[in-house]
Amino acid sequence: MAQCVQSVQELIPDSFVPCVAALCSDEAERLTRLNHLSFAELLKPFSRLTSEVHMRDPNNQLHIIKNLKIAVSNIVTQPPQPGAIGKLLNDVVSCSQPAEGSVANVITAGDYDLNISDRSIKASVPWYSNWKDTFMELKESSLYTATTPWFESYRETFLQSMPASDHEFLNHYLACMLVASSGEAEPMEQFSKLSQEQHRIQHNSDYSYPKWFIPNTLKYYVLLHDVTSGDEQRAESIYEEMKQKYGTQGCYLLKINSRAPNRASDEQIPDPWSQYLQKNSVQHQESYEDGPCTMMTSNKNSGSNLLSLDGLDNEVKDGLPNNFRVHPLQLDQCGDPPNTDGSDHTKFASVHETKKANTGVIRGACLTLTDHDRIRQFIQEFTFRGLLPHIEKTIRQLNDQLISRKGLSRSLFSATKKWFSGSKVPEKSINELKNTSGLLYPPEAPELQIRKMADLCFLVQHYDLAYSCYHTAKKDFLNDQAMLYAAGALEMAAVSAFLQPGAPRPYPAHYMDTAIQTYRDICKNMVLAERCVLLSAEILKSQSKYSEAAALLIRLTSEDSDLRSALLLEQAAHCFINMKSPMVRKYAFHMILAGHRFSKAGQKKHALRCYCQAMQVYKGKGWSLAEDHINFTIGRQSYTLRQLDNAVSAFRHILINESKQSAAQQGAFLREYLYVYKNVNQLSPDGPLPQLPLPYINSSATRVFFGHDRRPADGEKQAATHISLDQEYDSESSQQWRELEEHVVAVANKGVIPSSFYPTQYCLNSYSDNSRFPLAVVEEPITVEVAFRNPLKVPLLLSDLSLLWRFQPKDANGKDIGTVRERVTGEPEMIGTEVISEFLINSEESKVARLKLFPHHIGELHILGVVYNLGTIQGSVTVDGIGALPGCHTGKHSLSMSVRGRQDLEIQGPRLNNTKEEKTSVKYGPDRRLDPIVTEEMPLLEVFFIHFPTGLLCGEIRKAYVEFVNVSKCPLTGLKVVSKRPEFFTFGVNTAALTPLSPSTSENCSAYKTVVTGSTSAGTALVSSASSGDFGTSTGQQLEAIPVPLPDSVLLPGASVQLPMWLRGPDEEGVHEINFLFYYESVKKQPKRRHRILRHTAVICTSRSLNVRATVCRSNSLEDEEGRGGNMLVFVDVENTNTSEAGVKEFHMVQVSSSSKHWQLHKSVNISENKDAKLASREKGKFCFKAVRCKQKEAAIQSSEKYTFADIIFGNEQIISSASPCADFFYRSLSSELKKPQDPLSAHPEKPVEDAVQLIQKCSEVDLNIVVLWKAYVVEDNKQLILEGQHHVVVRALGKEAFSQSQKQEPPEMELLKFFKPENTTVSTRPSVEQLSNLIKTSLHYPESFHHPFHQKSLCLVPVTLLLSNCSKADVDVIVDLRHKTTSPEALETHGSFTWLGQTQYKLQLKSEETQSLQLKACFVHTGVYNLGTPRVFAKLSDQVTVFETSQQNSMPALIIINNA
Repeated sequence: MAQCVQSVQELIPDSFVPCVAALCSDEAERLTRLNHLSFAELLKPFSRLTSEVHMRDPNNQLHIIKNLKIAVSNIVTQPPQPGAIGKLLNDVVSCSQPAEGSVANVITAGDYDLNISDRSIKASVPWYSNWKDTFMELKESSLYTATTPWFESYRETFLQSMPASDHEFLNHYLACMLVASSGEAEPMEQFSKLSQEQHRIQHNSDYSYPKWFIPNTLKYYVLLHDVTSGDEQRAESIYEEMKQKYGTQGCYLLKINSRAPNRASDEQIPDPWSQYLQKNSVQHQESYEDGPCTMMTSNKNSGSNLLSLDGLDNEVKDGLPNNFRVHPLQLDQCGDPPNTDGSDHTKFASVHETKKANTGVIRGACLTLTDHDRIRQFIQEFTFRGLLPHIEKTIRQLNDQLISRKGLSRSLFSATKKWFSGSKVPEKSINELKNTSGLLYPPEAPELQIRKMADLCFLVQHYDLAYSCYHTAKKDFLNDQAMLYAAGALEMAAVSAFLQPGAPRPYPAHYMDTAIQTYRDICKNMVLAERCVLLSAEILKSQSKYSEAAALLIRLTSEDSDLRSALLLEQAAHCFINMKSPMVRKYAFHMILAGHRFSKAGQKKHALRCYCQAMQVYKGKGWSLAEDHINFTIGRQSYTLRQLDNAVSAFRHILINESKQSAAQQGAFLREYLYVYKNVNQLSPDGPLPQLPLPYINSSATRVFFGHDRRPADGEKQAATHISLDQEYDSESSQQWRELEEHVVAVANKGVIPSSFYPTQYCLNSYSDNSRFPLAVVEEPITVEVAFRNPLKVPLLLSDLSLLWRFQPKDANGKDIGTVRERVTGEPEMIGTEVISEFLINSEESKVARLKLFPHHIGELHILGVVYNLGTIQGSVTVDGIGALPGCHTGKHSLSMSVRGRQDLEIQGPRLNNTKEEKTSVKYGPDRRLDPIVTEEMPLLEVFFIHFPTGLLCGEIRKAYVEFVNVSKCPLTGLKVVSKRPEFFTFGVNTAALTPLSPSTSENCSAYKTVVTGSTSAGTALVSSASSGDFGTSTGQQLEAIPVPLPDSVLLPGASVQLPMWLRGPDEEGVHEINFLFYYESVKKQPKRRHRILRHTAVICTSRSLNVRATVCRSNSLEDEEGRGGNMLVFVDVENTNTSEAGVKEFHMVQVSSSSKHWQLHKSVNISENKDAKLASREKGKFCFKAVRCKQKEAAIQSSEKYTFADIIFGNEQIISSASPCADFFYRSLSSELKKPQDPLSAHPEKPVEDAVQLIQKCSEVDLNIVVLWKAYVVEDNKQLILEGQHHVVVRALGKEAFSQSQKQEPPEMELLKFFKPENTTVSTRPSVEQLSNLIKTSLHYPESFHHPFHQKSLCLVPVTLLLSNCSKADVDVIVDLRHKTTSPEALETHGSFTWLGQTQYKLQLKSEETQSLQLKACFVHTGVYNLGTPRVFAKLSDQVTVFETSQQNSMPALIIINNA
């Protein structure tokens, strides 16, 4: 149980005190009423004796009584009605509430710190998290226990209001004070009347109430004297007369009112009456300012002549004054009708009226402190001289009567009293006893005399003697089966045993259990059973038997009294928390039960307090259903008590937890919340918008997009993809875009990235860098994507959903102008706000809403949150009979109810982790994605692609058109485009006059620039030249920013321009994502934003077409027409790798072109009659071309970027390969080829000694680029289409095979692990044999067949010319050795043997690229086929010693046929 102000040793004696009646004359009552008090009320604060009292027991032993208290009350002749008592108790409990300003009581129980707070109605709500702090503040105190003053008030009032009964005498009157005034005409006669009246009430059979202890009641005569207005001498003379008549022990002169009423305010006198009178005890009456009327009764005659409550009525009807007829607790029958509306404001009207009546009334206004002492002295005198001697005498008389009636020869207190009742009668169980609770003893019965004596001893604290008497009476009553009497004796015997000094025997709890069971089950008297429980529980608590006390309290809970059950359950809960091992969950569970019963009893505040205290245990433990129930009840009770904020918070708590309730229950919770919320808003309609709990908002997932939405595709017209909220964030892609932008900004700023550069971010999310204030542009929308989640199983309907913002307008110089504007009613001239009329989120659904703002002025914008009406869709379920409520909404969905509120978007920035301080602490950086700065107008570009393909063949050329539109009010300039794949597209060069003006006229035209040629040029190269600088590319750059050729380089507001764009399918098959970044600037330079970008991602699917391979070898032919040596043969292999998946029937080779700075194709070697080379599926074709060096005149032009283009055509139409788009794609493929990793041998040498190696290597370098142009015939939808394309092959060196597409590397086989350190493998400085063989080119010129008449001349001499050509740029020393010895026997057999005649060794020096010839003679002796390729050629660089000297063997056989003539 909770801690009480009194200990049980103080509580029980104070609950059972001697009762004294008071009967006053009208004049005496008038004197006390001057102080707004009745006579009984006047004595109340002084009714406890300040000193010990002595008396003697029947054995003449001295007995000491401590802290004796007497109860003086007015005589009331009607017993109180149970309904009136119940109402009084209800009022007492409701009036006793926790003091709102007091310090919280905290109990530490196990892992819980429970705030059993005196301010718990306001503080101990589930969202109140400071109770632990309170506990820490109170830690210095040694004991934290909870007090429950409402329970103590209830218990005190309950014990005082118990009606007197016949089976016990504890609250029967022992004495009667007869009070008259010294101001009366005949005081002595008045005393006689009062005495007669008392005698008539006690002994007349018409009055069964009140009860008197013994027939011979002590009468004590009190003369009241008003010091201010009375005659003191007369009072003294009357008192002397009284002493003469009644004796000095039986009368008293009490002087009061020493101060005049009009002087009441001069001096402040303490008011000891307030604490007693506010408790509204049953044994006295509350007083009103205007006279002696009772609290709940009204006499019909009291309108003009108010009677003293305890005085005699002037008109006595039937010999009884009016004020004796009705008990003061009788319900009002004559006054106002009872309150039926159930309102909490009027439910406890009686107590509130009393308080109002007593407010401002000064009690004891005519009394001084001397008067207080006189009243205290009067009580002392009455007790010492009157009451206690009377009690002592009565005890002796009863003792003597009992001894004589029982025929006993000894006192009850003899040493052998334990055999007093003979052999011990075994106690029968309750169930065995007959129901004889109706048995009544006559007043003179000896059993009742024993009980009387026991009660008297108990009242004067003689507990030993009381226990003996109770024990004896108990046995007698049980023998007679008088169960009501027996239960009463058992009850008081148990209490007496507990209170005996020195504790000679343990507390007999089984006595109490038997008494409770008897009262409850046999006697059906719950009032007496409740008294037993209250006393026994306090006794058990004092012995720390909390478990037994809790079981006892719980046992008496029943349906007949909700208030009693609630209080007992609450005390049981406190028992559980005070146990040695606190049972916290049992405490919480019983607090819930108590709260439920308080609620049923109409005690809303106490019910709320119980639920709040229990919530401390249940919250945060995962018991969501229990939490929901408690919060729901707290919300309901708070709403009933008009604590609307608490109600809203409780309902909010139900909704924000992950509820496990059913959909119907959640719907009910939500509607209840909305209903309460609506009431709160109605109280302060002009207040700030409240925070709504639903739906959940994932603030970190909020995305902000700056700019217009992407336009949808219109037929063949497709808008640039740019950025949109529909795209998922990809860190790799984001990095690529950033690199592209950095590159194009560097190009635009002459190769340097400005220090103020920051990558453009159009879409901000949780992955982007949000540390800077983002920039928005005037008149361009800002879209905020808010991620909502509905945790409930019922749909939520948000209506009038829009963003909440604050805006600080600024002028062009950045200074603040005007006041800060907020989005409350809307400021359309500054910021336009989009409103979504209805936004439905289904049950447990996550959904995003995209809300727009339209800034119309520059300044600083802060997006604060969202504002909306929260509601549910109208259903069939009503809210506790409320049904459809006002505020309904009609629209696409039918709203049952909605409330207006807001939710803030609060985004936590990234955790900082740079400095040591940041790493050791938890700090977060700013996230400014919702705080954009609105800047001045900027140009806005939109790009549309027309006839843009989605599928291409590898190498296919397609012509499309790009439309650039300036949709802003500012001109734009500096338009550039940059891509990681520049080889994919080109805008061409100066082709405006050569291309059709619009896409519609170019459907059947070739993408190439073509010229019709005659048949004479077939197989012969047509030569042209071009520079890579003309095509906007430079082979040295890593990445190019291509300027878009706008007319006048400016695009005016509203203007649009269409430009052709050629596309070439990538060489690798598959799906390709190609990123375009368009860069442009404003003509008017902006300080904050210098440029803007537009992104486009093209997705192209390529399928296989042709695979081209090319090799180059030296030609052994004689000099060409120009007389120069150094011809080459170019072999081109073309394979059709297409598998007809794209509907390709066949490929036609229309042209092979070359492009090089040094070489050009001269003619086709193997040209056939069929000029059109066709390749069907999986077919291969082989082409052989002769290549010659470029003309010296062209080569002399010192332009390293000048390339010579030579076209060999197979038809009658020449594609000019040096013009757009053929040359564009060639140069782009060349620059991408240069980006590939180079052969380590071709790296620049670091040592001078390697110059020779370099020279030798250059001999084998070719750098010839082959372009194969083709057409493909495709059947699609029964229509034949012609596709065009080109493939590039870069031939770098002689003899090396080159491919048009990179070959797939076979994965290496598994190798053994090597456990030794590899040797330092440096690049060899010695050139390879293959490279050395290209240093000198040898060629033998001779007749293919020779006729010689061997029969005439046996030796045949044939002239042979040996051509030696120096392929390097340096001087070369050459040695030709004609001596040969063939070691191969096969050679002898095959070719036979011959002899060179003349000089067998020649030494020559060849200058740079010089050609020399040697005239040789071969001698044959008979016919046959001979190989003349036997000369051995040795070469070395002239400035070197003997290094690099090696044989220059010609790999080609030189066969000659010798015939006999």
